[in-house]
Amino acid sequence: MHIVAHRGYSGKYPELSPLAFEKAMELPIHGVECDVRLSRDGKVVVQHDPTLERTTGRAGRVSAMDWRELSEVDIGKGQRMMLLDDLLAMLGDKPHHLYIETKHPSGQGSALEKRVMERLRAAGLDEDPRMHVISFSHKAIRRMKILAPHIDRIYLRRDWERHFNRSDFMWSRPSALGVSLLRAKMQAAIIGAQGLPTYMWTVDKPEDMKWAWSNGVDMLATNQPEVALRAIEL
Repeated sequence: MHIVAHRGYSGKYPELSPLAFEKAMELPIHGVECDVRLSRDGKVVVQHDPTLERTTGRAGRVSAMDWRELSEVDIGKGQRMMLLDDLLAMLGDKPHHLYIETKHPSGQGSALEKRVMERLRAAGLDEDPRMHVISFSHKAIRRMKILAPHIDRIYLRRDWERHFNRSDFMWSRPSALGVSLLRAKMQAAIIGAQGLPTYMWTVDKPEDMKWAWSNGVDMLATNQPEVALRAIEL
C-alpha cells in the first residue's frame, strides 16, 4: 500500500506549505498530495479552500486575488503560499509521486485543468508517471482524459453518492477511484470496485491504517505519514 502525505506533512506542519512538503519528501513514502486553484491572474496556486480565512485568519477569496498579494500571505509559522511551479521544482528528480487535486466548483470552468497541464509541460513532467490528477468532479476527470489521456486520473467519490449512484457508474472513465475512510468502513466491497485501484482519504489512526492495508487499499492519504510508516508493514 502506497502512503501519500495529504497536503504534505500536514499533521505536523502548516498544510500545503513548503515546509510540509519538504518534510514529507524526506520520508520514504510513495508521494504527496496537493490541492490547486486559480488566482485572479491565472496562476496555479497550491490552496485547498476557496477562501483564506481558515488557514490564515484573514478575509479573501483566492480567485479574486492576484498572485502578488497571495504570495505575501502567512499560512502558518511564517510559511508562504506556493505555486504549483514551486512544488514541481521541489519535487525535482525525487522518487515521490505527486497527486494534484483540482478544486471545483471554481467559477473558472475548464481553465484550471488546462493551466495545470501547461505547468506540467513547462516543467517537463507532462508525461512523467509520478504525476496523478484527482478530483471530485467528473467533468474535471473528463477534461484531463482529453488533455492528457496518459496521466493517471482518480475520481473521488463523495459519500452521498452511495444514495444516488448505487451502481457506481463512472461516466468520466477514471483510471482509479477514491473513497473516504467513512464510506469504506460502511461498504468495504467498494475497495477495488470495477477492478480499479483504490485511493483512500484521510486516514490518521494506526488501527484504520492497518484496516485499510488488510482490505486492499492501494493508496492511503494521511496527515500523519510517519504514523503510517510505523503502522504498516511495507
